[in-house]
This record gives sequence, C-alpha cells and structure tokens, in this order.
Amino acid sequence: MINVETRSPLGAAQELAPTIRSYAAQIEADRELPRPLFEALAAAGFFKLLIPRSVGGAELDLPTYVQVLEKLGNADSSTGWVVNQCAVFATYAAQMPRDVARLIWIDTPHAVVANTPAPTARAVGVPGGYRVTGRQGFSSGCRQAAWLAARALIQENDQPALTNGQPDERYLFVPAAEAELLDTWHVRGMRGTGTHDFAVKDVFVPAERTVLQSGAPLLENGPLYQFPRRLLFASGDAAVALGAARACMEAFLELADAKTPRSMQATLRDQPVIQATVGRSEAQLRSARAFLTEAVSDIWTEAASSGAITLDRRAALRLATTHAIRLAVEVVDSVYNACGVTAIFEGNPIQRYFQDIHVISQHTQGRLAHYELIGKYALGLKADQARF
Repeated sequence: MINVETRSPLGAAQELAPTIRSYAAQIEADRELPRPLFEALAAAGFFKLLIPRSVGGAELDLPTYVQVLEKLGNADSSTGWVVNQCAVFATYAAQMPRDVARLIWIDTPHAVVANTPAPTARAVGVPGGYRVTGRQGFSSGCRQAAWLAARALIQENDQPALTNGQPDERYLFVPAAEAELLDTWHVRGMRGTGTHDFAVKDVFVPAERTVLQSGAPLLENGPLYQFPRRLLFASGDAAVALGAARACMEAFLELADAKTPRSMQATLRDQPVIQATVGRSEAQLRSARAFLTEAVSDIWTEAASSGAITLDRRAALRLATTHAIRLAVEVVDSVYNACGVTAIFEGNPIQRYFQDIHVISQHTQGRLAHYELIGKYALGLKADQARF
C-alpha cells in the first residue's frame, strides 16, 4: 500500500491516481467510493493529512495540501471531494484532548469521520454526556466512515444550553454502527461522494467525545490551525474543481484529434473556433490556478510567520477559491459545448465532468455572492467577515 509516511503526499496522490481512475464506472454506479478504493485512500494516509502530528497525523502545510487535492480531483472529483471533507473536518482533532483525538482518528481501523453541515439534531445533557437524536443531511463518505459527527444544539433542563452566552452547538461523535444510514444521494453529478443522510436516535455520547462547533480552544499551535475551517474546505474544493476541469480539457484534446463533426471536412482540432476555445480555456485554467496558488502561499506564509492571519489574506483566499470554482465551470462548459452530441451520452467522461462541476458549483464555496462580499470589503463597506 502507498503510505504518506514513506512517500510525499503529492507523490502518493500521483501514484494512486491510475487506481482511482480505474474505479470510475463503479463509483458512478455505486453512488459512493468503492470499499477497496476507500481503504486504499485511508491506508495511504489521505484522511490524516491535516491531523496534528502530536496525535499521529501529517499536519501538512496548506500549499502542499491544495496540490494533493488537485491531483485527486484530476483523477476523480468525487474522490477528491470525500478526502477534502473528511480531512478538513479532522482538524477538530486540534481542539480535543489528544487521547480522545487518537481514539477517533488514529486508533480506530480506517478511522474516518463523516460530518454534516447543519445542527438538525438535538442533544440532551445527561450524567456523563449527552443523548442525541435527529436526522442529519449531506454527509459525504458516511457509508465508509467509522464515526459520524452529529451536529446538535444542546438542551439542559428543557432549555437551550449556553456557552459563553451563546447557544451550545457541538459535534457529537457517534460510532457508525449506532446510526442509521439513509439512501438519499440521488443526483446527476458527484455521485461517488455518497453524500447521504444519517439518523441517530437517543444515542449516548460521552462528554469527552464531543467538541464545540465553534469557539473550542486550540490545543495545538501550528499555523494550519489558525485558519477558519471554512477556508480550508474552500481551498480543497477549489483544487478539486481545477483538477476536474483540467481532466475535462485533457479528454477534449483527445476527442478533438479524432472527431470530424457531421457535415464538416475537418477534425475539431483544425477548426479556428475550437482553437480559440482551447486557448481561452487554457488561459482561464492557468489564471485560476495561479491566483489560488498565490493566495494560498501568501496566507500560509503569514500564518507560519506570525501565528495569525489578517482579514486581507482571508478575503483574498475567499475570492481565489470562489473564482477558481467559477472559472472551472466556464472551462468545462466551453469544452462541453465544443463537443457536440458526443458529450451527451452516459459513459463519456466529458459528460461526467460536466455533471460533476455543476454540482460543485452549487456548493456553498462556489456561491456567486462571494464576489459581492469581497467587493464590499475592498470598497470599505460593511461585509460579513464570518464568511471569509
């Protein structure tokens, strides 16, 4: 098995890429990552890339992490997405006692935690911990995960519990065997993420196996843990989108060399309009990647040198991640339009890239509203800084 302890994470991603691609049809059919692929990713250490070294993880720097996610996204966007969701969520290990973090992310076989974005569960305080009940949505990788992180508002004596004057909202780590997985991920793109719902019913969770959703004190001081988690998610999502768009371009270049459209005398590659499309798309991809690389490098340098990051750097990274996703969509759309009917069939890789990139674009990290947000900030107007 590939192991990031003996190979660089980037080298491991490159080495595993052919295996990932070989599972493409099964990923689509199963609507989840096949178990052998998931186990190969876990054995290679990809889900531990952002876990503190003190716990047993790689604590990888963000610039390298983004490159790894781009490689995985190029091989398969669903695979890259699941790795990013689970790896970034694992940064909560920096806010939990080390023995508990090790129990969850290191000691459990193929220890992966699937999470959920909204506090739709309810947890009641009881002696020694909480009892949690509720249905949770959008849990990427939940069918293979060892743990599910239920997100809940805490109740004490039939009243919302408060921590530092704010509602006590936390993640409660539930063994996968104690939850019910619900078959809800019926989509056209990113099918392999297996982003199903799960439900828990009156499950007891010890207090030490929980963490505040926000505001929990950091127990690790590495630069990685100075980042808002939303920007870590955004960085990985943008890298996956760029990797997928590059793969789409590669598939189109092969097609352009071979296809002569009906009623035309020349192959696609010999047509000026196609040549212009390829040139413009190449410029868009390289520009988006360069901006993302610059923003990630700048903010990492700041975090590593000062132990903190400024709003200016956060705003730049929010803009770079959004723009990378949006330009990736434009590139895939241009290529798709250039293909003609060839790209409409199931089984054509360009059809899959088209579906995948449009699911990615619907996610929070790709919102067009982020342009307005950063525009307001640049103009000195009041902007919701919690979004970057």
